[in-house]
Amino acid sequence: MAEGLMKQMYGQKAYVQSAGVKNDMEVDGFSIAVCKELGIELSRHRSRSFEEMQEWGDDLSQFDLIVALSPASQRTALELTRFYHLDVEYWPILDPTGLGESREAKLAAYRQARDQIRDRMIARFGPPKEEGQTE
Repeated sequence: MAEGLMKQMYGQKAYVQSAGVKNDMEVDGFSIAVCKELGIELSRHRSRSFEEMQEWGDDLSQFDLIVALSPASQRTALELTRFYHLDVEYWPILDPTGLGESREAKLAAYRQARDQIRDRMIARFGPPKEEGQTE
């Protein structure tokens, strides 16, 4: 969700890649649904690990900032700072997986997480780009 939101809100202002501790998960259908509500397409997105990013040619030293959304990803990101000069920020975002009994309750939890991410982005990076704005 974070990568999709960042790209929609800030466009080409920053190079964004989402990565996790593991890559063994497809993008959750509820994440796809709540992002689609905002016009963000995630159905073709695939989760990657930091290791995969390096294997695929992403030079982690070229990144300025890692935003960790879970304690596990924060630990991994802090490990990377031993090898690369990267700033790491931890944003404690609700983990919606496993929350809610009904479909609507699950969607509400995912919307809450999506909105927390969006609000943190605006607080950290400022207002999103205007519609039609190129920079």
